[in-house]
Amino acid sequence: MTSLVRHITIDCSDAYALAGFWAQVLDAKVSDDDKPGDPEALVESAGAALLFIQVPEKKSLKNRIHLDLQPQDRTRDEEVERVVALGASVFDDQRRPDGTGWVVLTDPEGNEFCVERSKAERAE
Repeated sequence: MTSLVRHITIDCSDAYALAGFWAQVLDAKVSDDDKPGDPEALVESAGAALLFIQVPEKKSLKNRIHLDLQPQDRTRDEEVERVVALGASVFDDQRRPDGTGWVVLTDPEGNEFCVERSKAERAE
């Protein structure tokens, strides 16, 4: 048997708060074992488990790895609007006039992630 990825771990300054943001984005929940002020917090969703770890350093450079989100029940543009309303910020809009492309956003701590077109949009 080979190894499996158990968590995608993200360094942050407030593990519980950032886990709460991502739980809303992914329609998941923060683990019942985690509480505000804890140095780590876990979000388990259908696609992946995200583990947030509190570190003293602030984010200073572009991420070397990032998450690409594909909406399941809405369009890319609807998902961008939804996650912005939850606290994300648009960082780089790569949408093209023909409807292709993606949007790079940042979470409340500045970590980049992308929202791509949904499967239905890709099939069109």
